[in-house]
Parts: sequence; structure tokens; C-alpha cells
Amino acid sequence: MDLRKIKKLIEMLQESDLNEIEVKEGEESVRINRKKEVHISPSAPQVSISPPMQQQAISSPATEEESTSELASITSPMVGTFYRSPAPGKPAFVEIGQKIKVGDVVCIVEAMKMMNQVKSDMDGIVREIHIEDGQPVEFDQPLISIE
Repeated sequence: MDLRKIKKLIEMLQESDLNEIEVKEGEESVRINRKKEVHISPSAPQVSISPPMQQQAISSPATEEESTSELASITSPMVGTFYRSPAPGKPAFVEIGQKIKVGDVVCIVEAMKMMNQVKSDMDGIVREIHIEDGQPVEFDQPLISIE
């Protein structure tokens, strides 16, 4: 199967709400599967087990109740490289203290030369950015805390 067709399938998958595409051409076949972004909504039991949240609670005991009761995390949908802006020299997608809405792009995770936009699934205010620009991230690693 032609590499251009595979890249086009990946683009189509990213632009749609589908989780998986499988195409067969004669004896050749390709299956492309993506893991949906996993986020914790503000109404769900909170993220007190998340390591960055525990570190924050330990470092500032006076605000422990506030931080664990109101913050939710936007996590990495895949292993890759974290970028705060769309290109070098461009402004960051979000800054600490900025209000965001559902669907706003908050960062990019690059995986295998593909730039994957990470979007917010909640309204809120950015309270912490856990990763430095250009740093590697793991699947489901907290990237941004939202209040």
C-alpha cells in the first residue's frame, strides 16, 4: 500500500470522530487505531492519586484542599514530544491563568513526525503546565492542570 494513502488515512482519522480505520486492498491491509484523549471532568472524583498533584499538595500543605478538590488534568493521548506552540517563535496555545473552553487546542504532541493537537474537553482556567516545551511525554501523563 502506498505511503501517501496511509498518511491520508491518518489525516482523515484525526479530522473525524472515528477511533479506528481498517482498509484492505487485495492482499494488503492496514489498520490505524488511535486512543481517544482521556480527561478527568471537574464533576468526577478528583485526581488526588496523580503524582504531580501529590507533589503539589506536599509542597504547599496550606492549599492541599483547594488543589485536590478543584483541579483536573489534561493528559497526553500518546507517547511523543510536547510543544506549547504551533511552531517555533509563535505564541503558546495557552498560558497559566488563561480561560479555556471545550475544544480549545492547548498543546501539540508530536509522534513519528505527526503533529497531534491536544484539545480541552472542559471549560476552565489553566492553573499549571507540568511539561517544558520540547520535552518527551508518556501516554496518559498529566500535561496541564485546569480549574
